[in-house]
Amino acid sequence: MAKVVFDHATRIYPGAEKPSVDQFNLEIADGEFLVLVGPSGCGKSTTLRMLAGLEEVNSGSIHIGDRDVTDMPPKDRDIAMVFQNYALYPHMTVRENMGFALKIDGRPKDEINRRVEEAARTLDLTEYLDRKPKALSGGQRQRVAMGRAIVRKPEVFLMDEPLSNLDAKLRVQTRTQIAALQRELGVTTLYVTHDQTEALTMGDRIAVLKAGVLQQVGTPRELYDHPANEFVAGFIGSPAMNLGTFQVQGEHATLGAASVPLSRATIEALTPADNGQIVIGFRPEALEVVSEHEPDTIPVRLTLVEELGSDAFMYGTLEGGGELSSGTDANPDDTPTGQIIVRTAPHSAPPIGSVVHVRIRPGAQHNFSKATGARLPE
Repeated sequence: MAKVVFDHATRIYPGAEKPSVDQFNLEIADGEFLVLVGPSGCGKSTTLRMLAGLEEVNSGSIHIGDRDVTDMPPKDRDIAMVFQNYALYPHMTVRENMGFALKIDGRPKDEINRRVEEAARTLDLTEYLDRKPKALSGGQRQRVAMGRAIVRKPEVFLMDEPLSNLDAKLRVQTRTQIAALQRELGVTTLYVTHDQTEALTMGDRIAVLKAGVLQQVGTPRELYDHPANEFVAGFIGSPAMNLGTFQVQGEHATLGAASVPLSRATIEALTPADNGQIVIGFRPEALEVVSEHEPDTIPVRLTLVEELGSDAFMYGTLEGGGELSSGTDANPDDTPTGQIIVRTAPHSAPPIGSVVHVRIRPGAQHNFSKATGARLPE
């Protein structure tokens, strides 16, 4: 096992004006499960391929353990990859697929069988060892791809969106299996995904990328509770955080008929570049329904209620004009701009068309600079 270090690693594709990965600095601890997440085209897979040796590093360096692998061929890096499309040989059995890398490496047949059977027991694949991939389900094929990586006993696992081809229920089941397996094996793992729910549930830490630039690294709880900037706030969380641009008026921020108090520290952190505006974010579960006579409320006219059994989500628009958005450009497919989401108890929402007054719970308000997107003190 070994730690992985990216030191100002940069990748610029020929003919491109901007780097796909720009001055990337990150240390993955020995045995850590780190998830690299971000929207499509942000440089996640390029970063993983740089570590694998499949992409050139134009500047900076990459280390695995004590070895500088920046210019080392992929075969000498002691890594194993798991791909989105499984990449299994259709004419080989599960046993042959899992042991193929060891066979090419010239390992004795009895050692190959022993390591394949050990991995098969771990992955619950023993009864499928003599089947070919076409006789397996999608989840079983993905486990075979995992087994092929495990039998090599590499220093580092690289996983490039391995669950993308599975249906929703199987994705949930398989991601828990992968996370548990990684902790059992203790192999340093870099896992790439665009799905922030996978990132929150699987990773020891999460690294968020945007346009090739690292935005924030931290535990799932740190990124959820204390996003470093507006982008991370809008990207992490499902449903996404409500975000809106408010006007600063004295010690309050207003948008339409909504009024939100601001602390002295927040007001003092604003700069002339913010032009009297501030971006305020709050998660659906951070809102509490209050009386219309309470001060500093956010009035919401309901347009939709989703009953999910254990809880419900109320969707609506701000009274008095003004728009909030759920998420940022990181989540173009999320709730359309203009809607606000409120999480509430099941079967407690008033009728569609009603106006509900909500207030941000203490400590759950996130303030960001309008000019830079950086987090402001509370």
